[in-house]
Amino acid sequence: MAAVWETGEAAGHARYTYRLRVSATARKGLEAEWGRCRWVWNECVARSKKAHAEGEACGPARLDKMLTEARAVTPWLAAGSSVPQQQTIRDFAASRTKALKDIKDRLPLKRRAGMPRHRRKHRARPTLNYTRRGFRLKDGRLHLAGGLVLTVVWCRPLPAEPSSVRVYRDRLGAWYASFVVRAPVEPLPPTGRVLGVDWGVRETATTTSDAHDLPHPQYGLKAQVKLSRYDRMMARRKPAKGQAASKGYREAKRWRAKTYAKIARQRQDAARKWAKKVVRDHDVIAVEDFRPRFLARSSMARKAADAAIGATKQALIEMGRKHGRDVRLVHPAYTTMDCGRCGARTKHALPLSERTYTCTACGAVSPRDKNSARVMLLRAGLDPAGIEGARPPGAPLREAA
Repeated sequence: MAAVWETGEAAGHARYTYRLRVSATARKGLEAEWGRCRWVWNECVARSKKAHAEGEACGPARLDKMLTEARAVTPWLAAGSSVPQQQTIRDFAASRTKALKDIKDRLPLKRRAGMPRHRRKHRARPTLNYTRRGFRLKDGRLHLAGGLVLTVVWCRPLPAEPSSVRVYRDRLGAWYASFVVRAPVEPLPPTGRVLGVDWGVRETATTTSDAHDLPHPQYGLKAQVKLSRYDRMMARRKPAKGQAASKGYREAKRWRAKTYAKIARQRQDAARKWAKKVVRDHDVIAVEDFRPRFLARSSMARKAADAAIGATKQALIEMGRKHGRDVRLVHPAYTTMDCGRCGARTKHALPLSERTYTCTACGAVSPRDKNSARVMLLRAGLDPAGIEGARPPGAPLREAA
């Protein structure tokens, strides 16, 4: 598997993910370690609920003390490494703090982070986090605390020494190692060009440059025949309540999961290739800060989900950060009502069936999405002097207002 460059861990850090080859002995050890960490998580949930009912605080220090006492009297727990168990407590404290902050800020329920819940044995997938003192890389292999040795499929070397690693298993049973390293900035040569990006459903991304538009790939639609077939197979072989699933049901479920995983990889690959092309050819990019969550309750829900607008936008932001480009997020309000030439706003919102924008002030006529893409440039303070988002040679870029 190719390494994955992801931001969001911390400022100036990135995450590189590699496939693991796990032997039967190592798999057994990882699952046993996950069982201990899952017990620690569930104990943290129980202690937190009890402390909340009694009106007491239950911070990381109290949970660390609980872990120390439990390891002293429980040989099964002490047989595992303390590093992933301590990281489980840190992850629990972080998720609980985030949930309490959302409640304090009175965010809507659909935007709140849920309180930590118990992790069930047969539902939660193994995830183990190790800090620098809990792992090392030697002869191309990953050595974890507790004597676990894993073979890493190195598709490319790490750019720096990793500070932590996450070992996890996906829903298909494959194991991965995700390293956090300091992200080196790889600056690209200046081009003197700017670009406006507008998101949509007919085309995933419409830009001020025809050569950089991203058409809707429709990966989910193309795989719908296979998915429907697997759904029918699972429906026919669905076991009765309390009865174990048959081999045919498990195989159909696995084929269905593999198809969904392939669709996700296709969307991710298309988004990154497009983002790399955009970032390579432009110095400044004005992007609509579009949040497609509301589309899930509309008639365009399936097509919008297949477009993967949110993932594509995130890939563009991460690629711009990696290569030192200026990516400016623009508020999406009234972008379909403003004129991309003079900035005038229409009195009424345009219906979705009307795909041509006509300005009553200056008389400009252009495709609706192209006009919205130029509005992004105007709002970001990048009023282009020429077509396709170009600016005169040597002219300085204006800062956003």
